[in-house]
Parts: sequence; structure tokens; C-alpha cells
Amino acid sequence: MRIHIATDHAGLDFSTQLQGHLRAAGHEVVDHGPIEYDAIDDYPAFCIRAAQAVIADQRAGADALGVVFGGSGNGEQIAANKVEGVRAALVWNLSTAELAREHNDANVISIGARQHTYDEVTSFIDRFIETPFSGDERHVRRISQIADFERDGSLLPDPRA
Repeated sequence: MRIHIATDHAGLDFSTQLQGHLRAAGHEVVDHGPIEYDAIDDYPAFCIRAAQAVIADQRAGADALGVVFGGSGNGEQIAANKVEGVRAALVWNLSTAELAREHNDANVISIGARQHTYDEVTSFIDRFIETPFSGDERHVRRISQIADFERDGSLLPDPRA
């Protein structure tokens, strides 16, 4: 599988270590930055480029997922989710890593590097990568509703109206 990875300065050490872990597991890793530590870097472009690459690969039929890091992972998730077709999930334990894939077919995982140990982070990412989407009708339906809104702003009728 191809794994696209991006971070801000807070996640740079984790990103560097994780790339070795993922390569050792047989994955192809594409690093979208940064290339050096800068305490005032701007992460959005790194995360957006990683997310765009995930979508481009998936549309081309390649198996690809993304990993974005930050101090909390919140901003990185927000940035990645601005890319059409991305479903980036903020993950903080094994259950959320698994459910992100199983129920939401998330294609990008976001993690707060200042919130977890390296061993926790690798376990979250490994679980995320190994968990398939369930394909259950209710999850497919909900993901379609999100994609419809993203594409053209359509929503189901308001039941209160």
C-alpha cells in the first residue's frame, strides 16, 4: 500500500520514525513535508498535498491511505478534510482507528503527536491500515450523503419541516 504522510513541526520526529516502520512493513511511503524542523511552519499545504495524493492514487485504482500529524492533530485533520473525497479521522485510540476505517471508510488518519507515545501512534496507524471498510449498507448510505453534500450541497429533507 502507498502511504502519504505529512506533518507539522510537532510531528516531525514521529513522521521520520514512522516512515521507517511503514517501509519495514512493506508499504511505499511518500513524504509530503516538511523536510526540516521549523517551529513556526505552516502545516496546511503539507497536509493538503498528502490528502490530494491519496485521492489521486485512489481514483487511479491504487491502494493508498494518508497519515497526518500535528501537536493535537486537529488542524491537520481540518486541512486534509478540505480536499474533496477525503475522509480524515482524528484518532486517539485503537477503537477510533478501527472504527474510522470500518464505519467511515476514512482514507486519512490524523494523530496528535504531543498526545501519544510512538508505540501508541504506530499501533493506531497499523490498526487503521489493516482494518477494511465493512461495506455495511448504512455506512455506505451515510458516506454517500456526505459526498453528496460535498459535491453539490444537497441534504436529506429536514424532518422538523
